[in-house]
Amino acid sequence: MVIVTHSGKFHADDAWAVATLNVLFPGCEIIRTRDPAVIAAADFAVDVGDIWDPASGRFDHHQKGFSVARPTGVPYASAGLVWREYGARCVAALAAAHTGHQLPEDKAREIAYAIDADIVQYLDLSDVGAAKSAPGGYGLSAVISGFNPNWLDEQRLGYGDAADAYRLSQFRCAMALLTDVLVNGVKYRVGALLALEQVRQAEVLEGGKVLFLKNSALPWSQVVRKEMPKVLFVISHSIAEQRYLLHTVPISAGSFKARADLPAAWAGLRDAELAAVSGVPDATFCHNGRFIAAVKSYEGARAMALLALKAVEEDLRQASNPP
Repeated sequence: MVIVTHSGKFHADDAWAVATLNVLFPGCEIIRTRDPAVIAAADFAVDVGDIWDPASGRFDHHQKGFSVARPTGVPYASAGLVWREYGARCVAALAAAHTGHQLPEDKAREIAYAIDADIVQYLDLSDVGAAKSAPGGYGLSAVISGFNPNWLDEQRLGYGDAADAYRLSQFRCAMALLTDVLVNGVKYRVGALLALEQVRQAEVLEGGKVLFLKNSALPWSQVVRKEMPKVLFVISHSIAEQRYLLHTVPISAGSFKARADLPAAWAGLRDAELAAVSGVPDATFCHNGRFIAAVKSYEGARAMALLALKAVEEDLRQASNPP
């Protein structure tokens, strides 16, 4: 199996596309060239060759008249074109290899779509010059670009086989990084799928306002937000740290705004200070943002949850009966 992509400077979109194919066809030969004869003979031609034809393994987007875009209007570059064709198969293969779970076809497609939305679209937009830079201008696309030889490398290597071998080795380094990103993305999303029932079946306390999870590593936020509107706080057991955590429930993904905050008096306190203010002897920490607190025992976590609920009720009373 031979995969050809263009020589010269590489970008995140072609590195991602070749990395995806390499997952499905491990051990394939990767050639970086612009030689038309070599391109024509390859099993896959990625980001080179002026043809988009998935049936024949052609995934270029530079040809005149190419205007293929997602339904949302986000244009395709080579990362998206290859992912569109092979993303679900790649997800299924990585899930089996790294989680031991065989995903149904619909779930593999669902995860592939999520990865496209979270990662691949950005890589495509970056390649066509339509993406906003990450803070500092150092998003994933820029990280991958940094694997290219700089002018000092060019001056040292010159022209010829040694230079080509170095560039290919750097391209493979970029592929390896993107493969790790892809593996982590698949593992996280498979884990989230497998965690759904455990979160749904978790013990509900305090009249449905507190949820108890036996493992803090379970991804719970999305399920609680969507399916458990009464839950204000989540207690979880951190197995790795042998402590209990009290979490607030964010109102949306990535938001620090919560359905209810932990008491203001706890903010930023630790150990003896927090124990004194809260009255919970083994309380150890409350974040200054009031979205998470820690305590040594389950009993302590229950006590802190009750205090947090009472504080919420008091705030509501004061809001409804202003002085």
